[in-house]
Amino acid sequence: MKQYVVDAFTDKVFSGNPAAVCVMDGWLPEELMMKITIENNLSETAFCVKEGANYHLRWFTPGGEIDLCGHATLATAYTIFRFYEPELSEVRFDTLSGELIVTRNGELLEMDFPAYELRPVEVTEAMTDAIGAKPAAAYMGRDLLCVMDSEEQVREAAPDTSKVMQLDGLLLHLTARGSDFDCVSRSFAPKCNVVEDPVCGSGHCHIIPYWAQILGKSELTAYQASRRGGVLYTRVNGGRITLAGKAALYAESELHIG
Repeated sequence: MKQYVVDAFTDKVFSGNPAAVCVMDGWLPEELMMKITIENNLSETAFCVKEGANYHLRWFTPGGEIDLCGHATLATAYTIFRFYEPELSEVRFDTLSGELIVTRNGELLEMDFPAYELRPVEVTEAMTDAIGAKPAAAYMGRDLLCVMDSEEQVREAAPDTSKVMQLDGLLLHLTARGSDFDCVSRSFAPKCNVVEDPVCGSGHCHIIPYWAQILGKSELTAYQASRRGGVLYTRVNGGRITLAGKAALYAESELHIG
């Protein structure tokens, strides 16, 4: 079975967020997909099967299946456009988060994603203790979003993984207003067996709605300030968000799974 590794939200390898992509003729047993995911040891492995005009897409972390993943969706669309259906201008995915559409726009791939509804929550001592600095504000969607006072706090943060595990929310996102970008962020996912997600698309479905409201603008450029780094070009459309980025192919391989 073919597998591709694609670095998403970047135009060069060794940066952005790597995802493994398997475009298959039919579904493998879920146990086998989990074994492949754990063997890859990336934050996400995407599996998809064409069903009618759309592709059915599923995302797995080493900790299990999740309901939404941006970078692996971008990587899967890149793979389909490059290797399977180069004549397409858009690809439609059926997922646990409904239908997701990825469209070509020059060098960018634009993804139409749902925005998470955020509710303010109390900043707790547990948050401060886990992060190592006190957030200015905190919000809950699927994930916990903590707004920090400065870009430096985000870039220099070294959260305690065991303490992050005890916080509410699936992932922890730290964000602040950026100097060269509208906002900067980092994303931590120990509950998914991922210490830090290099560039988190679904995280920006929390981050971008917050900053769009604070900055009073609908188009924002975001930077994920992980060690690998990545840039997202975003646009808020009511309850939906366009997340756009580039991608680079790192590897093309054959899996020998019996």
